[in-house]
Amino acid sequence: MAKRIDYYDDPDAPAPNSLVPSVNVIVTNDADEILMIRRSDNGNWAVPGGAIDLGESIPQAAIRETREESGIICEITGLVGTYSDPRHVILYTSNGEARQEFSIVLTGRAISGEPTPSDESREVRWMPREQVTELQMDRSMRMRIEHYLAGTALPHIG
Repeated sequence: MAKRIDYYDDPDAPAPNSLVPSVNVIVTNDADEILMIRRSDNGNWAVPGGAIDLGESIPQAAIRETREESGIICEITGLVGTYSDPRHVILYTSNGEARQEFSIVLTGRAISGEPTPSDESREVRWMPREQVTELQMDRSMRMRIEHYLAGTALPHIG
């Protein structure tokens, strides 16, 4: 199976050869739990997300990616921040793409659906806020979630 490998400030990281606008969504439910997926490509936990397709707006991509990866339909409610650190390189072993991080992280509220795994997610769960950061995840994903949990009114710009 193709894998995703995240490098951060690593001299052994491949040189980036692409920059793809992507979106992640921190979705909550009525119990204020956070929607988490366990990625199929690296086994890490994350919030839903992926590349923005041509012809899509940022919110449209966020809603589509959440539905595809988790089975949950959401509405977009806000902005956590932007993440574009050139020291974070993501290698996709299926095609040799070495992508520089470029992600817009939004907040969303679940409006329907049941947590359902997909080809991209082998597990999907609603997690209590206090347990989310205990999960195995990439450094960049942990930082995004911690920025959300900090509850500041201003978005992170990075």
